[in-house]
Amino acid sequence: MMDFNRVSLEIGGVVGTIRLNHPEVLNALSHEMIEGLQQALDAVAESDSPVRCVVLTGTGRAFSSGANLQGRLTRGATGKATSAAAGVLLEAMLHPLLRRLRNLNVPFITAVNGAAAGAGMSLALFGDLILCARSAYFLQAFRRVGLVPDGGSTWLLPRLIGRARALELSLLGERLPADTALAWGLVNRVYDDEALLPETVKLAGELAAGPTLTLGMTRKLYWESEGNSFEEQIDLEQRTQRLAGTTDDYREGVKAFLEKRAAAFQGK
Repeated sequence: MMDFNRVSLEIGGVVGTIRLNHPEVLNALSHEMIEGLQQALDAVAESDSPVRCVVLTGTGRAFSSGANLQGRLTRGATGKATSAAAGVLLEAMLHPLLRRLRNLNVPFITAVNGAAAGAGMSLALFGDLILCARSAYFLQAFRRVGLVPDGGSTWLLPRLIGRARALELSLLGERLPADTALAWGLVNRVYDDEALLPETVKLAGELAAGPTLTLGMTRKLYWESEGNSFEEQIDLEQRTQRLAGTTDDYREGVKAFLEKRAAAFQGK
């Protein structure tokens, strides 16, 4: 176990589990926590790291309650919350983290163990696979404090669940239970609370045993597809496929297929 600022990292074989670790404030995002997340991702990215799939979850009864409104980055010199101070956390801290998660080279799973509110909801939605405890819920909490949605949620939500439902969540600020989120297509799977982490680790292990170099390419193709025309996307697929065809895992996959055995992928 490695401990960073308000974050811990546990590497079990080829799976790295990152935990938001400030349960006293329901894992509210702060300057310190975001620094800790970057440090954990640095450790995962080390050249000698065995990690081939990353899991992000929360400690305690919440995934993340959003920005820490008591933190110094959401308050001005007078100690009062200000719009300028609220923007500092986004531009200086959160946006670089989100861009890094978007560009990870390995599969990324979020395991939503409880409340995911505000920017915490945005962070949860960055998973390639979004898994939930049955008691978890999502909340666009911004309207409750007089702010607009951020953390990429106005980009993500319409693409995941459509404009009407995205606006409903953002304008009304109502809780979205895990089972409804599943029915709406916002998340991939819902588990009983006690089964969430075991099932997440099991699924992460399956991904990590796969051709993770090309799985990383696959996740990037889907991110790029949102802004590409059809012609641009099929050209990108062609260029990426040529690169995938040079990997050791492709050669192993073909050999295993011909030999009628399970492939032993190495992520190379």
